[in-house]
Amino acid sequence: MNRSLLITILGAVMIGGTYSCKDKFLDVAPQNSLNQATLGSEDGINAVLISAYAMLDGWDGSGPWGQGSNWIYGDIVSDDAYKGSSPDDGVNTEGTELFIWTPTDPDLDSKFIADYEAISRSNSTLRLLKKTDGLSDDFRKRIEGEARLLRGHFHFDLYKVFKNIPFYAEDDLDFKKANFDEAGNYINPITKIIADFEAAAELLPTKQAQVGRATQGTAYAYLGKAYLYNKQYAEAKAAFDQVVNSGVYDLQDCYHSIFSVPEENGVNGKRESLLAFQASSSDGASDAQNANYTDRLTFPHGGSPFGCCGYRQPSQNLVNAYKVDDNGLPLFDTFNDTELTSSDVVDPRLDWVVCRPGVPVLNWDVAYSTAWVRAPNYAGPFSNKKNIYYQGMEEDGIGASWVPADLSQLNVQILRYSDVLLMLAEAEVELNNLSRAMELVNMVRTRAGNCAQGPMQSDYKKVAVPIDDSGITWATYRVNPYTSFPDQDYARKAVRFERRLELAMEGQRFFDLRRYGIAKQVMNDYMAVEKTRRSYIAKSPGYQDKDDLFPLPQQEIDLSRKGNVPQLKQNPGWE
Repeated sequence: MNRSLLITILGAVMIGGTYSCKDKFLDVAPQNSLNQATLGSEDGINAVLISAYAMLDGWDGSGPWGQGSNWIYGDIVSDDAYKGSSPDDGVNTEGTELFIWTPTDPDLDSKFIADYEAISRSNSTLRLLKKTDGLSDDFRKRIEGEARLLRGHFHFDLYKVFKNIPFYAEDDLDFKKANFDEAGNYINPITKIIADFEAAAELLPTKQAQVGRATQGTAYAYLGKAYLYNKQYAEAKAAFDQVVNSGVYDLQDCYHSIFSVPEENGVNGKRESLLAFQASSSDGASDAQNANYTDRLTFPHGGSPFGCCGYRQPSQNLVNAYKVDDNGLPLFDTFNDTELTSSDVVDPRLDWVVCRPGVPVLNWDVAYSTAWVRAPNYAGPFSNKKNIYYQGMEEDGIGASWVPADLSQLNVQILRYSDVLLMLAEAEVELNNLSRAMELVNMVRTRAGNCAQGPMQSDYKKVAVPIDDSGITWATYRVNPYTSFPDQDYARKAVRFERRLELAMEGQRFFDLRRYGIAKQVMNDYMAVEKTRRSYIAKSPGYQDKDDLFPLPQQEIDLSRKGNVPQLKQNPGWE
């Protein structure tokens, strides 16, 4: 099911002299068509909906990857990660990291295409649902809720990157919609995105029989997130409270459980994942395209068990951010004054997020080495650890590809409960409910120090996170709850810093900096220091006002023309 799911494939094979043009010949139904006749059933509608879910990883099988995890646009563009790999590999992505952006960037076009392909599939589901008779009310409600949730998600994904994008509903016939009104002002799609999440919250059940399907909690979480981005803090709080008070979701005992195949969808009655790309491999799909395909470039390189490719290397700035004071609290403004050393005390999440020299790598019975890095003099000695899989997952987890060990059935997490707790804490801070904000942050911090043992490993010393074990030689770990939020400014700083520590390398950071309104300051301060560590960063012109939004792809602007008039207006500063 590629490109448009409801394009009917019409064709007639004319073999000279064999058939004559009679009525019966003309009445033959079209073959190999994806239309109402072939998909107008519960199974058919469900298949189209699943094809929309399949786009959560950003991969539609054509062109460069749209990366649903946003590891380029959320991580590499931020202070969390370098492009990585080597100078001659992914030159275009290095330009993205350095704020050397252009409207002709093919990666941006891939992002645009992938999300709108997913929106098309969501709308195809809704159109089929309207046209098909004989469906139960429960089925109609559930499928409409899931399709609208997905349509909202993909529009919101575009909104975070470009903001000024047209919103497409299932009954739209004009596929060259303008993103500006008659006065030339941009049309903000956030109201329609919010409407989709509101509708989904009314339609969806609290739980689903099949793992991975969106629920009412997913919808309320997204509704709160959209309100948060729109600075509607009271409405955001109300939506997030619905998730927290539902009793359906909880923090899993170990920070890294949600990033392990056996526990990614919950364990011991605790479920943390609200929405994820449900990856699978060795399932017969060509080139294992149902695996975590779009994150494959971000594995350690070289002598590692994974073999390729070393993108998204954690920055020195991120590593330093995990240093803590004597009370086990973040250092905030002074964390980056000096490089992390073996004598520093650190938040244990550091060694779940980052592969560091001399530190064990999950349960692989080996310590990480800079031999796993493609070009350590270029992008430093660290690698991403968060999305690599545990030893023991190889038989089921590896699919065919140019480097088979890059792919696994590890899910790509898009929305999880700790994210919801911290977004709720953010809303509480803005509403000046500081004690509740601290309570929520402390829930996350308490769990961060709770890994007595990691998933897939009975001998926790090999996993690298025990807090109070004297046998650990590679780090001293400490993480404690806050005892007070003395004022709103302190609380705001604490919540924002906690989001960075908790959600590092999950495609969130740059979008957070933007909506806080501090991206320009943070990124320019970051690059001023980082260019002394990584010489290539000196090529960056720095963050400019126009970088508040990525440019719309020029190809899409050209394709939007009616006559000679483009219906897509370029983002400010990129005209």
